[in-house]
Amino acid sequence: MATSSNYEGVLLGMGNPLLDISAVVDDAFLTKYDIKLNNAILAEDKHLPMYDELATKGNVEYIAGGATQNSIRVAQWMLQIPGATSYMGCIGKDKFGEEMKKNAQAAGVTAHYYEDEAAPTGTCAVCVVGGERSLVANLSAANCYKSEHLKKLENWALVEKAKYIYIAGFFLTVSPDSIQLVAEHAAVNNKVFLMNLSAPFICEFFRDAQEKVLPYVDYIFGNETEARIFAKVRGWETENVEEIALKISQLPSASGKQKRIAVITQGADPVVVAEDGQVKTFPVILLPKEKLVDTNGAGDAFVGGFLSQLVQQKSIEDSVKAGCYAANVIIQRSGCTYPEKPDFN
Repeated sequence: MATSSNYEGVLLGMGNPLLDISAVVDDAFLTKYDIKLNNAILAEDKHLPMYDELATKGNVEYIAGGATQNSIRVAQWMLQIPGATSYMGCIGKDKFGEEMKKNAQAAGVTAHYYEDEAAPTGTCAVCVVGGERSLVANLSAANCYKSEHLKKLENWALVEKAKYIYIAGFFLTVSPDSIQLVAEHAAVNNKVFLMNLSAPFICEFFRDAQEKVLPYVDYIFGNETEARIFAKVRGWETENVEEIALKISQLPSASGKQKRIAVITQGADPVVVAEDGQVKTFPVILLPKEKLVDTNGAGDAFVGGFLSQLVQQKSIEDSVKAGCYAANVIIQRSGCTYPEKPDFN
């Protein structure tokens, strides 16, 4: 392991910091609020009473979340190098916001939050049935991030310092201009820029914003459902995840970009990696059903584990292994949480 000074601020994440309000519910609850398992959506008016209802559940937990923030925290945990990661996003000036700051600090992540005066900190309802989760995000303050915050010297310094920059697709709904600034900076400075398809609705309804940034993306992550929607929206007549991954990896790149690698997870099925016109698959660590607590954060944890090796310039194979290890740890716990130290080698 190189000295920690080499890794200071090596990985930067930007996204929507949300406090997860997580509880085990039943099918009637899903029906009542018209939500589906293994999906992630933005809250509409009909969903708003859900947050108070979840808060009354005996098993409710409050866990700092948001997809990108989860991945960055997991990467920091896997790396065990103080100050290796940093993060930006918008929170409110309230107790949930304070909670978020404490959590980032405890995780060892250098967080520069933009604090919105008016909007409360964003929350995400995590509704768990039989270990599977449905996510409903009420972005609130997270939706208020402005590129002016990014351009401030002390914040842009985090961009300058980073060699790898990861942003989940969810941030496309909030600040596409911030993403563009960072993506262009990465291209000009030969840095690695990574994104995630994140959710079917991003691929369907934010296609233009996604399309604009894709040429800059060196690594694109996603799961099989998102990949299939991505293909469908583009009229690719295939449901085959390996074919889709290959096509995504071969979409046009901005000048100066070498190549794109697509990494698609498929739950308990093998991880698909497409690069240089080739597809490889890597088995995941299978978990007996009785050990599954919840899948919330599994995809985020996979990315975090993957990033922890990539920033050390390890192979794709090692990165996938670390991703699978991290996801396996997270699904045996509630939310995107982890033990004190990783046991990965």
